[in-house]
Amino acid sequence: MTTHSNDKPLFPVPLAFIVGIIGISFSAIFVRWSEAPVAVTAMYRLLLTNLIMLPFLFKYTAEIKAIRWKSVFGLIGSGLFLALHFLLWMASLSYTTVASSTALLTLEPIFVMIGAYWLFRQKNNWGTVIGMLIAMIGAAMIGWGDFRFSGEALKGDLLSIVSAAAVAVHMLLGKTMRQSMSAFVYSFFVFLAAAAALGVYNLAQGTPLTGYSQKDWLMFLLLAIVPTMFGHYLFNWLLKYVKAATVSMSVLGEPLGSTVLAFFLLGEAITGIQIGAGCLLLFGIWLFIRSQGRKGKDEMVATPAVLAPLPEIPEERTGASRPSLTDS
Repeated sequence: MTTHSNDKPLFPVPLAFIVGIIGISFSAIFVRWSEAPVAVTAMYRLLLTNLIMLPFLFKYTAEIKAIRWKSVFGLIGSGLFLALHFLLWMASLSYTTVASSTALLTLEPIFVMIGAYWLFRQKNNWGTVIGMLIAMIGAAMIGWGDFRFSGEALKGDLLSIVSAAAVAVHMLLGKTMRQSMSAFVYSFFVFLAAAAALGVYNLAQGTPLTGYSQKDWLMFLLLAIVPTMFGHYLFNWLLKYVKAATVSMSVLGEPLGSTVLAFFLLGEAITGIQIGAGCLLLFGIWLFIRSQGRKGKDEMVATPAVLAPLPEIPEERTGASRPSLTDS
């Protein structure tokens, strides 16, 4: 795998994590405020994101032309698993609480870590593992009081767990492809593939694609801008600079952010246990990231041939040398 020796982040990685966590924390709120079917909400969320990105796509013409068929299949696969994640997780919010649903998403780092070891033989030190476990305990405690092990709540919890596994596969595919593909190109086509998959699903289910209220369209737009552009896009950008497991740890901040927002915007209660759990969660995330340290050359692991990305495109051809929202 090839990378530029001087390929450095354009802005601080910790700042990207903070902005991304805040962004995805709004996702559950906007989904709750929308009255449209979850698959329609997810589809328009991604389509509107593509429309926002479309005017900047011409800067990446050379890179797009150089994409090989093997990478096309990788983009489609990543998009399909992202669509599955959105579909299942958004559906879970119809059966269980925001705190419970987002807390169960904290299983994602476990799935990513197992997948990274199996695919790339990536290993983690004990500080990393302990930090992850502490953060997961804190996240689980946030939603513990809302867990129900019977009826519709259990259905929602199971949907959230499967959605965490789906987004873990999406993250691992992204880690592979982002080593030689810009965040913009990767994100644009993955979002497009996910939106297309959701569109096919909606048509197959006979779900109406029109006739939604202005409020619903506002929620679609807010979902596109806040949790997608300032959440998922930033995490795709980060995949080139840190391990997939490290990026997936960002999901552990979502239960805290979503719970706080749900308190102010949805009227859901916050207990003393959840406040203490939030502090424990933040400590675990801090310990995890601190144990990871800076990304070194030893992290540039070999990529399985089946997932090998396209050749590296020189920066001057991709137009990615100027700091902007579209830079990788």
